[in-house]
Amino acid sequence: MLVIRVDLVEEIVAHARRDHPREACGQLFGAADGGRAMRYVPMTNADEADEQYDNFRFDPDEQLRVHRDAQSRGEEVVAVVHSHTGMPRRLPEGRRQSEAYPSAKDVRFMGLQPDVHFVIVALDGPDAETELRSFLLGGHGEVVEDEVTIGPGGTYGG
Repeated sequence: MLVIRVDLVEEIVAHARRDHPREACGQLFGAADGGRAMRYVPMTNADEADEQYDNFRFDPDEQLRVHRDAQSRGEEVVAVVHSHTGMPRRLPEGRRQSEAYPSAKDVRFMGLQPDVHFVIVALDGPDAETELRSFLLGGHGEVVEDEVTIGPGGTYGG
């Protein structure tokens, strides 16, 4: 289970709305001994401008600065966060799946940090309702959805 304070969820959603229609991206950090998200760091989508509508990439220099700052605070990455800005989409088998689901590129990226949550916020417009979901990679590389609990006692429902 991923536990996130409600104010951090609000920051993540506000960031996704601000950057729409580009994908927003950032990271959640928490105490190295806890695994609870305590701080959201919005980051720059460094992908090529024409790809920012359906992709994201952290700027390596910015990512290094953010990680060094987190280390100095005794924090570790709890989750990589990004938005998907078009929903729903068609999967290869013809099934419809909410856009708040990892793409093939997302799954490859998840493989770099298999114990880190991958949080996706789906919204199809800057004022649209959002869906926030969290995923991890299972032991055999399969995508596994994990429950997201907001603050002390609430589960985020969109």
